[in-house]
Amino acid sequence: MKFGKVAHPETIDFTLPNDHLDTKNVFEKYGTSDKKPTIFIGCAKWNPADLKNFYPKGTKDHLAYYAKQFNSIEMNALFYRTFPPSQIEKWRDQAPDGFKFFPKISQDISHFKQLNNVRESVDNYLNSVIHFEEKLGTIFLQMHERFSPKSFDKLKQFIADWPTDVKLSVELRHPEWFADPVISEELYDFLEAHGISNTLVDTAGRRDMLHMRMTTPEPFIRYVGANHSSDYQRLDDWTNRIEVWIEQGMRELHFFIHQNLELASPLLASYFIKQLNERFDLDLTVPNLAHPNNSDQASLF
Repeated sequence: MKFGKVAHPETIDFTLPNDHLDTKNVFEKYGTSDKKPTIFIGCAKWNPADLKNFYPKGTKDHLAYYAKQFNSIEMNALFYRTFPPSQIEKWRDQAPDGFKFFPKISQDISHFKQLNNVRESVDNYLNSVIHFEEKLGTIFLQMHERFSPKSFDKLKQFIADWPTDVKLSVELRHPEWFADPVISEELYDFLEAHGISNTLVDTAGRRDMLHMRMTTPEPFIRYVGANHSSDYQRLDDWTNRIEVWIEQGMRELHFFIHQNLELASPLLASYFIKQLNERFDLDLTVPNLAHPNNSDQASLF
């Protein structure tokens, strides 16, 4: 993942900002519970060309293997094209019960048309991904960096037309969404009022996107490592913050791990899952990195 990449990550202050004051209110609105939160952790892709060395030699069905190691996937493939229902059903059936797909909305909608006259395109997209059925997680809309607050009305209309029974998370990248507190607060309040998650991106070169303002009790976080030793400390900090959120009433977490070089993503994810299992007494599957193909991954940092 190239977005937010920097040449010298050692110069970046990776400290997690304090939560926005309203984040606690969002969590507490739903009340605390003795029930453990549901946590989904995954990578962005299962393609062996990206997750190099992750698959044991001779693996033929890469999705089936991936879905035994992780409980979710941030599915970027659907950003580039809309697949027919038959392909969606095939992927659905390759994954075990409890696995979730979190597909990205197609670039035709978000980047090329930038939400202009997209009703038909959205319908076509939804008519495809709905075939994930019970394995469909939150869909996420990632807007182009050019999409500024001047187009807020287009986003409002898009959300007004979005089916209320399909979960959605929105990622905005234009700096003005975060630089002007008046614009930011209007955005956050709007998303919260409509039950839309406010995607948070933790990446080296865009620390402004660490807004720390959750708008639903189900945070959607895209973590981008820098292929640097600091990646582990950053995940430790996230474990500490997640503990706070659980105490405040967080119900579910969607956390996807990227890397500038994606082949290291399973390594970081495995470390993070172990941390969460130990801290919160969870039983998330720890990805198998013991086969020979993974012998060189520890040297990536």
